[in-house]
Amino acid sequence: MQAPTHRIGPEDLVPMVAATLAGETDLIANMANIAALVFEALPDLNWAGFYLWKDGMLVLGPFQGRVACTRIAPGRGVCGTVARGRRTQIVPDVHAFPGHIACDAASAAEIVVPVLHGERLVGVLDVDSPCRNRFTPSDQHRLEQVVALLVARITP
Repeated sequence: MQAPTHRIGPEDLVPMVAATLAGETDLIANMANIAALVFEALPDLNWAGFYLWKDGMLVLGPFQGRVACTRIAPGRGVCGTVARGRRTQIVPDVHAFPGHIACDAASAAEIVVPVLHGERLVGVLDVDSPCRNRFTPSDQHRLEQVVALLVARITP
């Protein structure tokens, strides 16, 4: 697929991800393209990417943004909490979240979506913003659709 010639917006995200993933089953390649599309389509972000579940830990995967934490234990920070609870979490103010991991001091809000293939945790999609209260239920719905498209491309 060719890169878009115009700036994409939030409403373009799901169709662009669907088109980009069509015919591709490589998990890392798909995560890399999703991270780039999320980073471009959603305004006011400073990080978008994946952590992969490996050997009982979340390990940094494809992302867009500044250098990030490499490993996150289950239950630690927002990503570890989502990995353990397996439910999307929107955090309006990360500084008020108990045990928040400050990989980038500029981050003020975060949304994390679990990537589940059946009952198996594959990882999480983590999106950060320097703006408090940045993420909405609409963002949650959109990002959960994106993750569903990714999961549909995972081969057993």
